Amino acid sequence: MNPSSAIQPAPAAVIDGAGRTERRSWLLSEGAEIAPGRAVLKPIGGGSLYEVHLVWDERLHSICVAKLVRPDQVGDRHALRELRAEAAILDRLAHPVVVRAFDAVLDGEYPHILLEHLEGPSLRRLIKRGGALPLQQLLPLALSISGALHYLACEEIVHLDCKPDNIIMGVPPRLIDLSIARSVERASRVSRPLGTDAYMAPEQCDPERLAESIGPPSDVWGLGATLHHALSGSKPFPRDNGARDSDDPLVRFPQLAARPEPLPDRVPARLRALIESTLDPDPAGRPSAGEVAATLEPLVAELPSRLTLSRRGARVW
Repeated sequence: MNPSSAIQPAPAAVIDGAGRTERRSWLLSEGAEIAPGRAVLKPIGGGSLYEVHLVWDERLHSICVAKLVRPDQVGDRHALRELRAEAAILDRLAHPVVVRAFDAVLDGEYPHILLEHLEGPSLRRLIKRGGALPLQQLLPLALSISGALHYLACEEIVHLDCKPDNIIMGVPPRLIDLSIARSVERASRVSRPLGTDAYMAPEQCDPERLAESIGPPSDVWGLGATLHHALSGSKPFPRDNGARDSDDPLVRFPQLAARPEPLPDRVPARLRALIESTLDPDPAGRPSAGEVAATLEPLVAELPSRLTLSRRGARVW
């Protein structure tokens, strides 16, 4: 798993409501064992519930990534339940474009999931460095990720966080971070906004009214928002600074009422129509991930046959 800009360092400690200091980080040094034969190499980031380390696993004889529950969360049933749920989902999945898990340690001092280490930048980093992607690079990427989402839908799993940060630009590209993934049945019972604001389908933004609509079409919406961003170089539903903290859902989530920004004129009509259809406010109006892939296949076939993908772009020989 590649660290992305969505993974930020956390403070070593926080002060709780009673004035007590709680450790936010394990502060593990190089060589520290988190499981027999599994030693820390270096920290590479984390989130509110977890911290992420590059590790060496002796049994696999390979560098891997360990996603550890933070020390102040080890006693929290919710954090451990979410880790167990993610481990269970990863254990079910086997797809060339979905990140793999090799082990899960759900008890003991350092509860964690062991994941493969992926080389390459995130799609977000690529866009930030170089702007919009050329079609020669975007179309194969879109086909790969839509295929992965089709597979998840067949397994009755919803990723719920398809976004540029969660796509690693290797060959093939890889979809990572299933920390909020749910079964379709469980996803329909979500009670609060869940995901990353700019890439959340309307039903994820307003689950009080629309939770029963959360499902595979929500991932198609996330894919559409991601492809729109990759083609235009900016998010499809811009909002004002500070909108993230607004109590007004229409301010925080402009996609609840607004249409996406227009795509650049260079985008072919068939691709433009496809992306617009993935961003339909009504989940029933969106194509399935399999239908997205089927529409993309002839567009990919029309690309120059000798195509080499690199980390910075596509090169045609």
